[in-house]
Amino acid sequence: MRDILEAVAAGDLTPAQAEAELRGYATGEAGRFDAAREQRSGVPEAVYGEGKTPDEVAELVATAVETTGRGIATRVDDAAVAAVRERVADEHLDATVDHRERSRVLIVRADDFEPPDLDATVGVVTGGTADAGPAGEAEAIAAAMGATVERVHDVGVASIVRLLDQVDDLRDLDVLVVAAGREGALPTVVAGLVDTPVIGLPVASGYGHGGDGEAALSGLLQSCTVLSTVNVDAGFVAGAQAGLVARAVDGSN
Repeated sequence: MRDILEAVAAGDLTPAQAEAELRGYATGEAGRFDAAREQRSGVPEAVYGEGKTPDEVAELVATAVETTGRGIATRVDDAAVAAVRERVADEHLDATVDHRERSRVLIVRADDFEPPDLDATVGVVTGGTADAGPAGEAEAIAAAMGATVERVHDVGVASIVRLLDQVDDLRDLDVLVVAAGREGALPTVVAGLVDTPVIGLPVASGYGHGGDGEAALSGLLQSCTVLSTVNVDAGFVAGAQAGLVARAVDGSN
């Protein structure tokens, strides 16, 4: 503890960095940032943008960069992105800002941040273009955890030959996140064709009754093929689960 206090006194550590070292989190007006989550669980902490003001998102992302070298925010809108960019320009001049507009994910990395690197590949598969948002969120998180990510687009079961053309490639991957809306059939079909762990990601797309993702979720929960299922549009959770599988694969290599 004395070393940390002396580092703060010397200006080598900020108070937020010191608090993160001592307690595992850093406290600000927008809340507490869990700086130790990735070290503790393997999954990086992310700022959930919905329900927060742009300034709150910006403060938490800046705190993340200050204490861990990287800030991740999900479900961000244009106002939050602008606030983060302004805050980063003021406090972290050399940081890079990666905004993935379709998936509403924002990743800020300090210049000296060293990302994890896993010897494992996650496949992110979509039934159609409408699934791109949640699937992109899953891709961003799995990649942030160090996995190589391969995308397989538009292989929905309405024309199953599109999927059959990709099966051999899917079998070569270490874990699959399979996103589908409507009745959610694609993940269950994929799980019956590969010996790879499949994480079903139901998407809120479709017509009328059940079109808000409930039909897809129900179909995945009732799958007669073996897979795991996350909540509707829960791309972060799917990507994090895939990243944890990738960590296990990397550890066994």
